[in-house]
Order: sequence, then C-alpha cells, then structure tokens
Amino acid sequence: MLNDIYNKRIIELAGNIPRLGRLPAPDASATAHSKLCGSTVKVDLSMDGPVVTDFAHDVKACALGQASSSIMASHVVGSTATELRELRETVRKMLKENGRPPEGKWADIALLEPVRDYKARHASTMLTFDAVVDAIGQIEAKNKEPVGAQAN
Repeated sequence: MLNDIYNKRIIELAGNIPRLGRLPAPDASATAHSKLCGSTVKVDLSMDGPVVTDFAHDVKACALGQASSSIMASHVVGSTATELRELRETVRKMLKENGRPPEGKWADIALLEPVRDYKARHASTMLTFDAVVDAIGQIEAKNKEPVGAQAN
C-alpha cells in the first residue's frame, strides 16, 4: 500500500532537506532526471582528494526523491568516493534485488525499503545517489593527468 512508503518519517525528511541551493564554485555539478515521474535533482560537489568537503543540491522531486536527497545531504560531507559508490549500489540492490539496506550513518535509508514494491518509484528514489556518483566521476576525470603530460 502506498501509505507504507509515504509514512510520517519520509514526509518529515522530505520537508526538512538540508543543504538546499547551489555552491558558488563546485568542483562538479550533475543532474539526474526521472523520465517516468519528472523528478530532477541537481547536485554541486566539492572534494579534497577522495573526500567530499562541500555539497548543495536543488531538489525538484516527489517526497521519495526529497527524502533520499535529505538523507544524502545529512551525511555526504566527509564521505569518500568509494563509500558513495558503494552506497549507490547498496540502495540499488535494496530496491531491485531485495538487498539489505545500508547500516551505520546511512541507516535512515532503510526507511525507503518499502519502495522496492513500487518499481515506478525506484528512479526518483535513486536520483540523488546517481547524481552524486556522476559528480564524483567528473571530478576524478578532471583530476587525472592528461595523456602526454607525464614527465619522462
């Protein structure tokens, strides 16, 4: 039943999203969009090496997209690129393969577990995770030394 996924805690998270807005000079920006429902999440990310140092986002999404973005914004700063890639995969498996939700600082994602029964809601739930991983990839690509620039 849809009431299972739109519970009080999901609505609270959706109504209190931290770090809304845009960063003045991010290392990368990425947008994730769900064609199915029209939800869009734009993220700005700054990193020092593999560690996220700043984050902001513009969230135009349903309550599920807002709730997952709220959880992301609460814990992303201080997280590593590897951790965030693993998190995206864990959430994907939770929704699509009956995987276990993440633990530790990401434990609130378990609130989104009932979404697995509503495939039409998977895309909006995944938006923030996809956009963050996209931004990380952009930063890593920029920071790689261009071919031919290596000293002999």
